[in-house]
Amino acid sequence: MSRAFPLEKLRNFGIVAHVDAGKTTTSERVLFYTGMSHKIGEVHDGETVTDWMEQERERGITITAAAISCNWAKTLETDRTNKDLQYTFNIIDTPGHIDFTAEVKRSMRVLDGAVVVFDGAAGVEPQTETNWGYADEANVPRICFVNKMDKLGADFDASVKSIEDRLSKKAVRIQLPIGAEDDMSGVVDLVTMKAYRFGGEMGMDVTEEDIPENMVEDAKKWRAELIERVVEHDDALMEAYLGGEEPSLEDLKKTLRKAVIANAIFPIMTGTALKNIGVQLVLDAVVDYLPSPLDLPPVEGTNPNNEEETLERKPSDDEPFCALAFKLQDDKFVGQLAFFRVYSGTVKAGSYILNASTGNKERVGRIVRLQADKREEVEEVYAGEIAAAVGIKEVKTSHTLCDEANPILLEQITFPEPVVAVRVEPKTKNDQEKMSVALKRLADEDPTFKVSTDEETLETIIAGMGELHLDIIIDRMKREFGVEANIGQPQVAYRETIQSEAEAEHKYVKQSGGRGQYGHVKLRIKPLVALGEDEEVAKNVTRDDHFEFVNNIKGGAIPQEYIPAVMKGCKEAMSRGFVAGYKMEDISVELFDGSYHDVDSSEIAFKLAGINAFKEAAERANAVILEPVMKVEVRTPEEYMGDINGNLSSKRGQVEGTEEIGGKTIIHAKVPLSEMFGYTSSLRSMTQGRASMTMEFDHYAVVPPNVAEEIKRERGVQNKGGDE
Repeated sequence: MSRAFPLEKLRNFGIVAHVDAGKTTTSERVLFYTGMSHKIGEVHDGETVTDWMEQERERGITITAAAISCNWAKTLETDRTNKDLQYTFNIIDTPGHIDFTAEVKRSMRVLDGAVVVFDGAAGVEPQTETNWGYADEANVPRICFVNKMDKLGADFDASVKSIEDRLSKKAVRIQLPIGAEDDMSGVVDLVTMKAYRFGGEMGMDVTEEDIPENMVEDAKKWRAELIERVVEHDDALMEAYLGGEEPSLEDLKKTLRKAVIANAIFPIMTGTALKNIGVQLVLDAVVDYLPSPLDLPPVEGTNPNNEEETLERKPSDDEPFCALAFKLQDDKFVGQLAFFRVYSGTVKAGSYILNASTGNKERVGRIVRLQADKREEVEEVYAGEIAAAVGIKEVKTSHTLCDEANPILLEQITFPEPVVAVRVEPKTKNDQEKMSVALKRLADEDPTFKVSTDEETLETIIAGMGELHLDIIIDRMKREFGVEANIGQPQVAYRETIQSEAEAEHKYVKQSGGRGQYGHVKLRIKPLVALGEDEEVAKNVTRDDHFEFVNNIKGGAIPQEYIPAVMKGCKEAMSRGFVAGYKMEDISVELFDGSYHDVDSSEIAFKLAGINAFKEAAERANAVILEPVMKVEVRTPEEYMGDINGNLSSKRGQVEGTEEIGGKTIIHAKVPLSEMFGYTSSLRSMTQGRASMTMEFDHYAVVPPNVAEEIKRERGVQNKGGDE
């Protein structure tokens, strides 16, 4: 079996946006225009292809990223059925709600480009900023699509300004809308200097015409800016332009493509997916400006047998097989599906591969291409493609799959920590057995969903990114796994840390006849400082995101074999907390001295010495409780602004500024999560239902002393004097 299409004609891209910006509506038009569906499903009817879960259709939001493969020939090609003119798209429709942000983050890691959708009446919204940041981290080229230009209050110029102010000055318009709100009727393309109208069934008939007379001057003005921004990326074009020569259409497109792939320009397009205007031109722009796998540098990784050796894999079928598993999904028909992106080489159904993250050899039972919730079985997948494997047992999100003879380990995807937790208990003994299976599968699927057990009460605690996230998990437990459970009240995921440096020494000695136990350590703890871009971790340092262990033992005061036990003890002490029993983080621990006994010393003795020394040091290091602080954005008519500001201040919130977009005032604030439960309902009653609110996690901050005392009382913790 050979590749069905050349690699240069492949585009892997995602459609991303804030919730309710029209992202799924846009995806449905894409499926219709590419021939993948023969009827456009609407979100409000609950009949969309990409939002296939029952929970998505009931709530009208996207919860899980859906993968789709389709073909596209450019809009004005005369023979669009000609396979030689068609491009292959692998599209991932991602969620827009902050509670499901992990879906966007992991999708960005495996995509080559993205179409970022904006609400034309709202401009940049909070989750758009978060998604844009993920794209920056992954270095993903982007096209901006200002959607909903038919909506009341739609303002293209204001939306563009919000993109420039809040996301990137590199954004530049390559289209203008013809009209707005009820008068929206087409778009002007500044690259071709033509107008485009969309008629016939569902806007299928695209016609090219001259720019309306009343828009010619505007179009010339914005095209001049576009050309100036583009020629900066080609010395020959710049020189010719300064000499009075305008670049040809071919040179303009070629140089714009180069700049987009380099993340030097983000083109802004416009339209309205609901009224079927502009979507086909966005697909043309995906072909013209977003990269194929061949346009991007080789993927880099390390040798799992020697992590200091850097390896790379080029996007070629002839290279050794290398892929990243980026998503797991439980399928009621075939079991667990592992979505993976192939960076190099090929893999066949039934073949054996190496899971470089675990070191285990795995058999790929079957391979399927996904069309949202439908599956198309294939024999082989090639470099650049996205597919799902059935039958890989030990795979987890972010694992590297590769050729056994040529191992490589790719960088893992890091996910945000959950901020809301609830207690959950099964209603019956039968539910108890099913619940543990359900929670394990759901936690495997979603890296931001965590399951733990309270050591004192032995209750099961589930934690996620927000109340909606946990509601969906509980609903899925009931529907997919048949688990009935009682759910507690949402609780904030507090953390603890230290604010100063302290030392402690502990000698663990136990003698009870026969061989005893002896471990003696001296520790120094201090707040963890983030590494600068050019700084590297020293050889004697073990470091992760929130913990650092420095081995400064000299002259064999403690044998090397006992040092990991000390580190393990410190980590265990941090997991139990000090002030109120919450997990501690952002701490650097230095082991600088100690002693051992030739006969009585053991790993367990040094682990216990580490636990006790850490506790004693924490008592002197000004330990405090940290709480999650949310970035809150309230959109309201101006007359309610004073009431809302006062209300946010009463919740320990800090209002950081306001702006006007689409006839509404936007209030930007930072508010502790503990104060925000049920806020949507109170906001509605305060504003007669005319204001709306979004929030997302921003950072952890020290809890004020009076609030810390209240938290400790609720946890039944006596004052230890460590948080004053």
